Amino acid sequence: MAYWVVKAVLTPILRFFFRVRVVGAENIPDEGAAILASNHVSFCDSIFLPMVLRRRLTFVAKAEYFDDPKTAWFFRSVGQIPIRREGGSASAGALAAATDVLRSGELFGIYPEGTRSPDGRLYKGKTGVARLAMANGVPIIPVAMVGTREAQPIGQVMPNLFMPITIRVGRPIDVARYADRADDPKVLRRVTDEVMFELRELSGQEYVDQYAKRGEVVEEVGPARVATLDSVNGHEPAAVAVAT
Repeated sequence: MAYWVVKAVLTPILRFFFRVRVVGAENIPDEGAAILASNHVSFCDSIFLPMVLRRRLTFVAKAEYFDDPKTAWFFRSVGQIPIRREGGSASAGALAAATDVLRSGELFGIYPEGTRSPDGRLYKGKTGVARLAMANGVPIIPVAMVGTREAQPIGQVMPNLFMPITIRVGRPIDVARYADRADDPKVLRRVTDEVMFELRELSGQEYVDQYAKRGEVVEEVGPARVATLDSVNGHEPAAVAVAT
């Protein structure tokens, strides 16, 4: 109930103070489980995306938001799942909760990059999104947030009002063709790269083939190689990164 109350209050406010436009909303199914995989350039990504959807969307959120009384009330009220970045049982519990969301036929949101982009570029995706989709047999829907970084840059508490924000929703990526290879690291990387290719196309961001951590790059993995458009259309990709 709290989720819908907060949504009912915030949605008209957000639409008044920001020029929000949604493109491709028809790609989100009216029912059934799916993963919404989004780029992540601003704190407010987790606010704008759920607010523009007709269906409920559950995200994982870093546990620090639940530790801080100033933000804990909001994240608890909208049913978000806390996850601690250091891993361990807390992270495992969050993934189990994500599975429960999908098995209940609901929408689950995830940021494949694992954190906000430190510089506005799109970083290498982690394979958790592919693993979660394949384990539950659900499609991955790429979603690009455009303009949220300008509306609320990292470190800025008060957003810049009346900024244009566009949310672009891509066509679902069906992972069923890989069902018999769900534990193959190369397949997990291939599916993840398909997602990142779509996010690059939707967002227009420059792609960096490195794992990113807030404020710094934590691992370099060589020249950028992203799945080609053929792989998204269901054909064998011509060039796909295979590093895990």
